[in-house]
Amino acid sequence: RHDLKYFDKMRCLRKRSAVSFLGILVVCLLFMNLYIEDGYVLEGDQQLIRETATHQLNPERYVHSFKDLSNFSGSINISYRYLAGTPLPRKRYLTIGLSSVKRKKGNYLLETIKSIFEQSSYEELKEIAVVVQLADFDSTWCEGMVQDISQKFAHHIIAGRLIVIHVPEDYYPVLDGLKRNYNDPEDRVKFRSKQNVDYAFLLNFCANLSDYYVMLEDDVRCSKNFLTAVKKVVTSREGSYWVTLEFSKLGYIGKLYHSHDLPRLAHFLLMFYQEMPCDWLLIHFRGLLAQKEVIRFKPSLFQHMGYYSSYKGAENKLKDDDFEEESFDIPDNPPANLHTNMNVFENYEASKAYSSIDEYFWGKAPSTGDFYGIVFEKPIKISKIKVVTGTEDRQNDILHHGALEVGEKIVGSKKGRQCTTYLRLGEFKNGNFEITDVEHKVLFDINCMRILVTKSQKEWLIIRSISVWTSQTPNQ
Repeated sequence: RHDLKYFDKMRCLRKRSAVSFLGILVVCLLFMNLYIEDGYVLEGDQQLIRETATHQLNPERYVHSFKDLSNFSGSINISYRYLAGTPLPRKRYLTIGLSSVKRKKGNYLLETIKSIFEQSSYEELKEIAVVVQLADFDSTWCEGMVQDISQKFAHHIIAGRLIVIHVPEDYYPVLDGLKRNYNDPEDRVKFRSKQNVDYAFLLNFCANLSDYYVMLEDDVRCSKNFLTAVKKVVTSREGSYWVTLEFSKLGYIGKLYHSHDLPRLAHFLLMFYQEMPCDWLLIHFRGLLAQKEVIRFKPSLFQHMGYYSSYKGAENKLKDDDFEEESFDIPDNPPANLHTNMNVFENYEASKAYSSIDEYFWGKAPSTGDFYGIVFEKPIKISKIKVVTGTEDRQNDILHHGALEVGEKIVGSKKGRQCTTYLRLGEFKNGNFEITDVEHKVLFDINCMRILVTKSQKEWLIIRSISVWTSQTPNQ
């Protein structure tokens, strides 16, 4: 009996040892694979590849080295062919990048380019550059597309806001016989791997053309005055750290980046081009640069319009139900410090109410005199204010009795600044507050704004959104 117990124990130990050995073997094989030299990865990047590949085990450990790696600030040495247009004479505010290949069914590229230009005002057109990469190796198709683009958008090419480029096939890494991750068929792996390289080359080209870059697909419809909306959002995020701002919830449509991050993103896509689809890699990239949460804005500015996918002409009916095509009024929400004396629930802090992101502030049952305060970094003129409380699934967590006030004459240190005098603009009705023509009702430049609880309530309070529209700023 003792012998049987001994042998059972030995079998268990052998099983555990075998599992441990297999685990170590898998890790070793992964690292051996990463040691393989890739013609598109600089020799100095090898250590980073090994670290990045293991970021799921300990992501905090590798963020610093990835952010500071100097090699990733340099461009990739590629000779681009200009098929239409010439190098930009000056830097713009926003570059819009499109990569397109021949489709078995349908072609939406011309409609996408048309939407970008038609939905932009004359003033907005001065601040954008559109770069179209024809990424197909079929030279006949490329020549035909260049001819169509040149005929339909000649004035935009002449004006220096539209460029069409191509990267010769010789610059591409191996696209056959790649790893078949996620049980994808071989042709699917080849398609998504090439797409990653396409975007890497496009990002590399666009790195120095503008302050910001937005990634689109070649079958997208744009919202009216999307650039103005993007600029407002970027301004409202001044002073806060972000890697990616999202203006659509679909794939890699409407993803906004700082242009100085594009070389690193291009290198990153090349390093892992065969590992997974592009939209998954973008999520990993954002996380490696220490932006853990999605920062997505509503309504969406870009909509997927293609019916047939560029992969085998398969049907692709994905639509963004948050998209609004017509012009809409996005608030300015100028930079401000936010504070409250209410008891905040978990991580639903004050900052989450003062943005276009689909988040909110949530405080436990407020009492008379409790407040939510906003102290603007600079005195401003306000034209309109709108505050919404409660949500669809928490319709009773509204401000039942409250008022909105604006103030002047700031006192106190930077952390504890507040206004000495306030003017009440009105009361909340059914949990909401809205007022227009504020600049005609308030004679002073506004330093502060606050939501004041005028009667205690047993219900908790959700402030879903605070929207501020500014008129001409003082001394402008």
